[in-house]
Amino acid sequence: MHPTSHLDALTTETLYETLRPITVPPSSKYARFTNWGRTFTCFPLAVFEPESEYQCELILELARREGKVVRAVGVGHSPSDLACTTGFMLRTTKLDRLLEVNVDKQYVVAQAGITLEALHAHLAKHDLAMINVGSISDQTLGGIVTTATHGTGIDYGVISTNVMALTLLLADGSRVPCSRTERSDLFIASICGLGSTGLILNVTLQVEPAFRLREVRETLTFRDSIRQLHPLVHASQHMRLRWYPATDQVCICSADRSVEPCKPVGSWFWDRLLAYHVTQFLLFIARYVPSLVTVVGRFSSWLSSGYVVAIDTSHRIFNLDCGFPQHTTEWAIPYESTQACLEDLHTWLRQEVDDPRGLRPHFPIEIRFSDSDDIWLSPSSGQKTCWIGIVQYKPYGFDVPYKKLFAHFEDILARHGGRPHWAKAHGLRPDALRRLYPHFDDFVRVLQEVDPRGTFRNEYVQRHIFGRQEKEFDGRVFKRYRPSQGR
Repeated sequence: MHPTSHLDALTTETLYETLRPITVPPSSKYARFTNWGRTFTCFPLAVFEPESEYQCELILELARREGKVVRAVGVGHSPSDLACTTGFMLRTTKLDRLLEVNVDKQYVVAQAGITLEALHAHLAKHDLAMINVGSISDQTLGGIVTTATHGTGIDYGVISTNVMALTLLLADGSRVPCSRTERSDLFIASICGLGSTGLILNVTLQVEPAFRLREVRETLTFRDSIRQLHPLVHASQHMRLRWYPATDQVCICSADRSVEPCKPVGSWFWDRLLAYHVTQFLLFIARYVPSLVTVVGRFSSWLSSGYVVAIDTSHRIFNLDCGFPQHTTEWAIPYESTQACLEDLHTWLRQEVDDPRGLRPHFPIEIRFSDSDDIWLSPSSGQKTCWIGIVQYKPYGFDVPYKKLFAHFEDILARHGGRPHWAKAHGLRPDALRRLYPHFDDFVRVLQEVDPRGTFRNEYVQRHIFGRQEKEFDGRVFKRYRPSQGR
C-alpha cells in the first residue's frame, strides 16, 4: 500500500474535478510557460497552482495514475529549460508563507514558493537578514536551493549551505523531513537537486541579524586587477568584478558589513534613463549595425567608472538590476585557476575586439567567488570557486547572435575545469558530469531510490542526468539553446 492510500477512494475523475479550481485554464497566458529571459517556451499538459500541501498530494496522485511527469516551477527565472515540461507543471507561487521565525537561534522556516524579495521584507520585521544573496531577489527560495544559486564572497558558500533542513513531498506521496542528521543523503542530494528528488515544501534557513553593507567601487585596468587579484579577493567579505572587454577595464566592487548610516547612490537619470533605456535602444540598433556593440561596451564602462561608496541594507547592495531579457551562461572554475583562465579569456577577447567583425559581449563579464562545500552537485563542491558569467541581451525581446560567443567562452572555461551553473543552459551530459562530480552516481542512486518511476524527471533532468535524447520525447520540443558539445 503506497503512502497516499488515503486518496485511493478518490476516482481519477474526482481528482480532476477537485483540482479544477487550481488548474490554469488552457486559454490563459499562464498555460504557456516562458522563462524570464524569453529563451525557452513549453506547453505543459496542465498547469496547477496549489495553495496547500494537500492539493500538492492530489496533483502527485493524479500524475502517478496518469503516468505523467510533475515539474515544480517558481517564477521561471532560470535562463535554461530547467523549468520546462511537457507533463504537469506545478506553480509554487501560492505556497509562499513564512511559517516560523526563531530570532534567538537565527533561523526561519518558509514555504519554498516564497520569493527572496518577500523573504527580505519578512526578515526585516524581525531585524534579520539572509547571510548572502545573489545578484537578484526575484527567484523563489526553493528555486535557489535546488540549483545551488550563489552570491559572492570567498569565505561564503553557495546559498544552499545555509539550509538547515527541508520538508519534501516524495513521488510516492510521503511527506519527509531531511537534514544533515536525518536522511542525510536525501538532504545533500536535494539542496542541489534540480527539482528531481521531490517537491520542496518547506525550507529551514539559517539567517543572521540584519546588517548593512558598505560597497566601494573603483576602476582598474585589467592588468592591474589580475596582478592584485588574490589580495583584492581576500581583503573584502563580498568581492565581485565587472570586466569591460571593450575598454579593458574592471570595476572592482568590494562590500563589507558596516554600522555606518545608509548612503545609497544612483538616480533615475543614471540608472534608468542612461543605463537602462539608452543602453537598450543602442543594443537594438546594434542588431543591424554590429560594430555599435563596441560603443555600447564603452558607454557601459563609462557609466561604471570612478570611485563610488554606497552603504545600504544588505540585499540592496547584493542585488543588481538584471536589465533586459537575455541569453546567459555561467561557469564555476577552481579558484586557483582564476588568473590563468582570465588571462586566456583576455587573449581571446582582445582578438575579437580588434577584429571589426569579431564577437562582442553585451554586458561586462561578471566574476564572483564562493567557498567550498560538500554538496554533491554544487559547482563549488570540494573547491573554493570563481564564477564567471557572460550575457547577451535581447533588447525589447528581440533575439541576438550569441552561440559562437558562448561556445568560445565555454571552451575556455571547460579547459580550466569549469562546471556549469545548473540553472543556466549548457551542453554537458552524464559522462562529462560524472568526471566533474565525484558524487554524481550517489546523486543518481538517491533519485532511483526516491523516484524510481521518474515522476520528477523532466526533459532537462532526463537529458543531463540520465543522458536521454530529445528525440525520445513526444515531439513538443522546447526552443532551446544548443551550446558546443563534445566536452
